[in-house]
Amino acid sequence: MPEVLERLQKLLAEAGVASRRKAEQLIQEGRVTVNGRIVTQLGTKVNPALDEVRVDGQKVKFSGHNVYVMLNKPRGVLSVMEDTRGQKSLGDLVQVPQRVFPVGRLDASSEGLILLTDDGELANLLTHPRYEHEKEYRALVNGIPSEETLEAWRRGIVLEGQQTAPAQVDILRREKDSAYLRIIMHEGRKRQVREVAALLGHPVRQLQRVRLGPLLLGTLKPGEWRHLTEAEVEQLTSIKRKAGAVKPGAAPRKPRPASSKKPPAGAPAAAERPPAQAGKPAREQPPGRAPRRERDDKPTVQEGKKRRSVPPSPTRPVKPVDEAAAKRDKNRRRDKGKKRS
Repeated sequence: MPEVLERLQKLLAEAGVASRRKAEQLIQEGRVTVNGRIVTQLGTKVNPALDEVRVDGQKVKFSGHNVYVMLNKPRGVLSVMEDTRGQKSLGDLVQVPQRVFPVGRLDASSEGLILLTDDGELANLLTHPRYEHEKEYRALVNGIPSEETLEAWRRGIVLEGQQTAPAQVDILRREKDSAYLRIIMHEGRKRQVREVAALLGHPVRQLQRVRLGPLLLGTLKPGEWRHLTEAEVEQLTSIKRKAGAVKPGAAPRKPRPASSKKPPAGAPAAAERPPAQAGKPAREQPPGRAPRRERDDKPTVQEGKKRRSVPPSPTRPVKPVDEAAAKRDKNRRRDKGKKRS
């Protein structure tokens, strides 16, 4: 069997060491070794079944099966696996033997769906805005936004000097002095929902994420977690397959349209042209170009981009030469010259 080689940064991401971009940074910083030798060249290929890969001295275990865990993060919990300051984190709620990390983040005062996995490639696909995977939120805001305010949010506003991407924003329920909103977006800047709502004059009281891509939070209670079902894993695998088939931002090339120039009125079509003259090879006409016009007896002049026909000038009649009259004129001019001298 042929040797199976994979790019080092891809294997590190799939093993859950870090995201693809962070894995590349670890390699360039010289923190990754392959069979005891430091590797700093991006694109280096290794065999996960034979080669020993270590990051900061810790051996990386490559597994053919990734782990996917859904957690309903409660408020007051940080979106990290471990906090050095001792604050409650995701690692205090979820204990699995594999090394997992959160896909995206929720601030400590927010709650809702967080995906934990060791699949770095999928994490990049779900969180990077260029892939446009949706995230859905439920927000309780102060006051009741007007239709003009909602429309501004939908179009996007300038946040920290950069326009936010369009979003879907609707009112689910109105209270006396507040409203419940449904917000669907594919962008994910830090605290974006809270910042935009505050700029529009409706600060957020409560925020919950209920959907991440194809995954729905469902009836999972705050603090509870579960492994994804086979159907949910298949949905995520489908996302990876599609991303592998079509690169982000790459659209299929369209055939070049034929020239929009129209042939002049009365000119024969390309298929109706007369055969070439004997002894002269027929000149091939490029596709899409108007057929060449046949020469006529009328010359043309160039005036900018327009051409106009110039009628031939009429031929003047030639008068017969009278030799006697010509001789008299010559003698007359000679006599006048003698008198002046």
